Parts: sequence; C-alpha cells; structure tokens
Amino acid sequence: MSFVKLLPFSFALMLSSQVCAQSNFTSKTIGVGVVVADVERSLDFYVNGIGMVKTGSFTINEDFGKRSGLTNGVPTNVTILKLENSPDATDWKLMSFGKKASHPKPRYIQDDTGMQYITINVKALQPIIDRLTQLKVPFLGSTPTPLNEKAHFVFVQDPDGNFVELIGPLQ
Repeated sequence: MSFVKLLPFSFALMLSSQVCAQSNFTSKTIGVGVVVADVERSLDFYVNGIGMVKTGSFTINEDFGKRSGLTNGVPTNVTILKLENSPDATDWKLMSFGKKASHPKPRYIQDDTGMQYITINVKALQPIIDRLTQLKVPFLGSTPTPLNEKAHFVFVQDPDGNFVELIGPLQ
C-alpha cells in the first residue's frame, strides 16, 4: 500500500484518538469554587443581582479538609449556585474563610493571573442592569457596549473583584 493511500487512514486514526481522549470526562461542565470574603454579600450579588439560583450546599469538615489537601484542616461551608436549577448547569460554589484577599482588588483583567472573569450569556440584559443598579454595583467601561446589531456587553465585578461579563440583547 502506498504512503498516499495510508495518509487518510493515518489522519482518521489521529482524529479518533483525540475524540477518545475527550471522552474521559463524566460531565460536560466544570464546577468552579470561588473563595469570597463575605458569603452573604456575594450571594446578594450573584442571586439578587445576576439572577443565579441557590441549588444546594455542603460542608467541608476539618478532617476532610486536611486529608484532601483542600483547607489544611479549616472547615468551611460551600453554597452552590447555578444559572438554572438543572443537572447540566455549571456549579458556581461560594465559600468563605472570613477574611479578605491578601492582594489588592484588580481594576482590569490584566492586573493578576489565574481565573479573571466569567462570561454569562443572557436572554435580556436590561433586567440584570436594573437589579445591579439597585444593588449599587458599579459598571465598568461604557456599559452596555454594543457588540453587534443584537448583542451588548456589560462588565462588572463581584464584591471580591472577580470580573463578570454579561452578553445578550438589551430586551
């Protein structure tokens, strides 16, 4: 068999190995744990401002925190939020250790490394803008910023400085 005839077979084999590598996951979402200074303040922002729903909670006790390497033995409660109460929705897990961050709150996404922002696509921005305005959440930049004929962009920070971009039509 010639090399030219083997080339499509080799490409197909390479492609199928990439597909198999992706099938190692049991979920198509990633749960995100967010350490905050004040859980109640963050819940107000995410539930009453953004519109997420509280779907559950759990406790990390001293023993599990130490054995797992999560907290070195410091217990904490974790509150789970989602964009909707669905098993396919991403978990946004809030937890607090009762202290503020040891670094300054970033002003722009380039001010720090690591996870800097989340993107939430919405059906209508205006209700969220109204709720965030009521909560006195400052909007960053010229908000809402048009992206195209249908979509706009709104940029805010949660109480701990995590950036949240909201994208969708105004109404």
